Amino acid sequence: MTPHRYFIINKPTNMVSQFVSPDDVGLLGDLDFDFPEGIHAVGRLDNQSEGLLILTTNKKVTNLLFQGEVPHKRTYWVNVGHYVSIETLNLLRNGIGIKVKGGVEYITSPCEVEIIERPKVLAKHPSEAREGVPNTWLMITLTEGKFHQVRKMVRTAGHRCKRLIRKSIEDLELGDLTPGGVKEIEEREFFGLLKISNWN
Repeated sequence: MTPHRYFIINKPTNMVSQFVSPDDVGLLGDLDFDFPEGIHAVGRLDNQSEGLLILTTNKKVTNLLFQGEVPHKRTYWVNVGHYVSIETLNLLRNGIGIKVKGGVEYITSPCEVEIIERPKVLAKHPSEAREGVPNTWLMITLTEGKFHQVRKMVRTAGHRCKRLIRKSIEDLELGDLTPGGVKEIEEREFFGLLKISNWN
């Protein structure tokens, strides 16, 4: 039996989290890397979002990571328009109503939100505000992942999401991987960083 393989990539913007699409979009197969057969993405990022994306040949990872009893933390760097007030921070931290499938309002679970300096490892991106235009960088850590949840949260709070980068899932970090970069991780280390013990 062929051993499973595990990778992280720094997904660039304008790329979907899949290898095949009927639409004219950037694909994971466009990356300059020879991925093994049977590879797929786990925990997708939308077209405009960037950052940490897991690719693996192990079909069990999605269930272990996102459908287990213990929720796993996902941390994002988020650039939004204007200054974010303490009141807005508390609103985001304590739970905010967003529209989910079927137009139903869902109150998000409490999460960690803090204002940060612009992360130095990030290359400048056209989506960011022009010099001198008020904007704020946030670090948001969630244990749930509704469709477009972070974007919807900040929009409901009155801010436009200009840039969204997934920094980490548990202790599996993006680090200094450049956009489009690929890094392979050994199986035991992969599950250890994700804090999954029942993977065998």
